[in-house]
Amino acid sequence: MGLNIKPLADRVLVEPAAAETTTASGIIIPDNAKEKPQKGTVVAIGNGKKDEPLTVKVGDTVLYGKYSGTELKFEGNDYLMMRESDILAII
Repeated sequence: MGLNIKPLADRVLVEPAAAETTTASGIIIPDNAKEKPQKGTVVAIGNGKKDEPLTVKVGDTVLYGKYSGTELKFEGNDYLMMRESDILAII
């Protein structure tokens, strides 16, 4: 992938999944009504804290809180930088 971002300590860089465009029944969701995704793929991880290694690894699909992390844009892509403790589960 060649991503030039290296998170520090216990921080994780996540690429959010695309927002749903249709409902299960086939109704198209307009842009202003789409919910912020709460699932994404880990693209970079830090080294962890002393005596606390990270449990996630690059490539893991994770669930995180609705308002977790800091949004950032890098080379045209959207990412979220968050602490590992903000991650709720690995899928």
